[in-house]
Amino acid sequence: MTTENGLVQVGSRYSVEETVRRLQSAFAEKGMQVFAVIDHSGEAEKVGLKMRPTKVVIFGSPKGGTPLMVVAPSLAIDLPLKALVAEDAEGKVSVTYNSPEYLQIRHGVPGELIKNLAGAGAVIGKAVE
Repeated sequence: MTTENGLVQVGSRYSVEETVRRLQSAFAEKGMQVFAVIDHSGEAEKVGLKMRPTKVVIFGSPKGGTPLMVVAPSLAIDLPLKALVAEDAEGKVSVTYNSPEYLQIRHGVPGELIKNLAGAGAVIGKAVE
């Protein structure tokens, strides 16, 4: 796992497709909702452009996120949470997401509330191990 500029990156031993499937399943098991999956590489292909496999999973829990947005309305720009699943030039797949600490600082969220987002990283890590 690496952290840079508020982004956390976790390696996955699975393909992009399988990683997305595993994330969707893991989020559902924890009572989180997957709102959308954006297939950037698939959309690029539709217009004749090439891009390595890249998808974004948009997920969260209104029960956990709403209290945060009530206190810090600007947080709505970063919620629901997103997990970028991408394959690099060497064929390695990783999942990248915003760290809760970064979001806390960026939006001035009280420390006791940011814990509502802290569990997402553990769910992502377990899904790709």
